[in-house]
Amino acid sequence: MATESVWDYPRPPRLEPTTREVTVTHRDVSVARTTGAFRVLETSHPPAFYLPPADVRTDLLVPTDHHTFCEFKGVAHYVDLVLPGATVRNVAWYYADPIESYEEISGYFAFYPGRVDECTVAGEQVTPQASDFYGGWITSEIIGPFKS
Repeated sequence: MATESVWDYPRPPRLEPTTREVTVTHRDVSVARTTGAFRVLETSHPPAFYLPPADVRTDLLVPTDHHTFCEFKGVAHYVDLVLPGATVRNVAWYYADPIESYEEISGYFAFYPGRVDECTVAGEQVTPQASDFYGGWITSEIIGPFKS
């Protein structure tokens, strides 16, 4: 398998569609499963995966009052994951009205892999980026060092 250095990724970030299967699972509940995700590739960061809402259990997601601003993509809105007996605060974010260059990910959900039990890419379990702010997904093909 070829490796990708995060230091070869561009700035501003690039959107890259992927047909590899991407999954998000928490407490044995399949929260998302898709072959229609986008990777966002940005210098020094492991990719963040953005999943189409049609492939996400949006019935389990509740909007929060938390927002952040990305100079490239615009205002990010956050959601909690609510399951019986468990709520995961700000588990994912999305851009309702992203800046023009990122319109393709409008409404797509990006999950923090460290806040759920398991995220996978093509069957490989992801290692979360070491950060409470960045939501990068580290697979065996991605090499750093990573911004944290």
